[in-house]
Amino acid sequence: MKNEYQKPKVASELKSLRRYMYFFMGILITVPSLIRSQEVGQTERLVSPELNEDRSIMFRIKAPQAESVSLSGNWMPMVPNGEQGMTRQTAQLTKDANGVWSVKLGPLEPELYTYTFNVDGVTTIDPSNLKVARDGIFRTESVLYVPGEASDLYWAKTGPKGSVHQIWYDSPTLELTRRMFVYTPPGYISSNEKYPVLYLLHGGGGDEEAWPTLGVTPVILDNLINSGKAEPMIVVMTNGNPSQASAQTITPKLPNVDVSGRGMASMLFEKSLVNDVIPYIEANFRVKADKENRALTGLSMGGLQTMNTSFANPDLFNYIGVMSMGFADLSRFGIEVDHSKRAEQILALKEANPKLYWIACGKDDFLYQSVVTMRDELDKHDFDYIYRESTGGHTWTNWRIYLSEFAPMLFK
Repeated sequence: MKNEYQKPKVASELKSLRRYMYFFMGILITVPSLIRSQEVGQTERLVSPELNEDRSIMFRIKAPQAESVSLSGNWMPMVPNGEQGMTRQTAQLTKDANGVWSVKLGPLEPELYTYTFNVDGVTTIDPSNLKVARDGIFRTESVLYVPGEASDLYWAKTGPKGSVHQIWYDSPTLELTRRMFVYTPPGYISSNEKYPVLYLLHGGGGDEEAWPTLGVTPVILDNLINSGKAEPMIVVMTNGNPSQASAQTITPKLPNVDVSGRGMASMLFEKSLVNDVIPYIEANFRVKADKENRALTGLSMGGLQTMNTSFANPDLFNYIGVMSMGFADLSRFGIEVDHSKRAEQILALKEANPKLYWIACGKDDFLYQSVVTMRDELDKHDFDYIYRESTGGHTWTNWRIYLSEFAPMLFK
């Protein structure tokens, strides 16, 4: 009986052993493929960009089959493209025996730069660089940070951090549900305090992601507030394109939205800002909801929207900043702006007496003359303003500087 009982038990154990063996063999077969599936791009990441002590930069890309590789960076001057237009200057890379192309450039001044490679006529980001930024509808580029005093505000430091909230809100004015980013300062979540608000507008071709990414607004504000240079504030960064619900990386073009009549000069965004955005912020965030605690600024298209909004609502904002925009003739872009009430609007805003009206522009900005025209017109009416003229042109290099200078002037 004993032997007869043991036989089925042994058979059962052998069957179980086989199952375990198959299970572990499956793991041994599967694990390498799982590991391989996690590898993206090059198995050995090149060091690129490599920052040297003298602030020169070594750029590298592996492209063994390529015949020509060049690099274009936003610090490079504009040169004729041979087709009656302008393009960035480029630098040629050279290839080594391993198929790695490289070039050493610089030294570069401390700043936040962007660049791309061109491989046999195809523009590409740097596959070895994890830092990437999208410049609206224009381009996606790799990011290079060169540390130093001039770029110190652009990199996160130790210390308290604010929060960036992605907010979807109803816009009855535009008949859309739209997205905006709202920065709340360090300490906002744990406190019961109310805060002033800066409404920060992007330029043409951009969207609500422009200031948080290329403008590095959250980092700049954290560093300014933590150093005591700026008052704690909320910053609202919304989408200035009245035909969009959000950045096209999030929602595609909406087929049921008639884009005609929704352009830069339509005043629809300005109406939505006043009727939809500001009421939402003041109902859903702890803010000081009065003129003394509201600021508005924007670059290029956002500068035009800043002027339009403050002229149409002279008692709404106590701090107003116009970056890289003036009284421009925009007809070459197919945009007609009504200037017939300009003198009346200037006088009404003068009567409202904002604490700060700040204008900033680079000497090489293609809209520089519009700022000259604007200042001449303001001077005719003895309108009080502060003017900041910088080097450079219509670039994020200037707009980050302008934000870092404008924010400390607010709510004092």
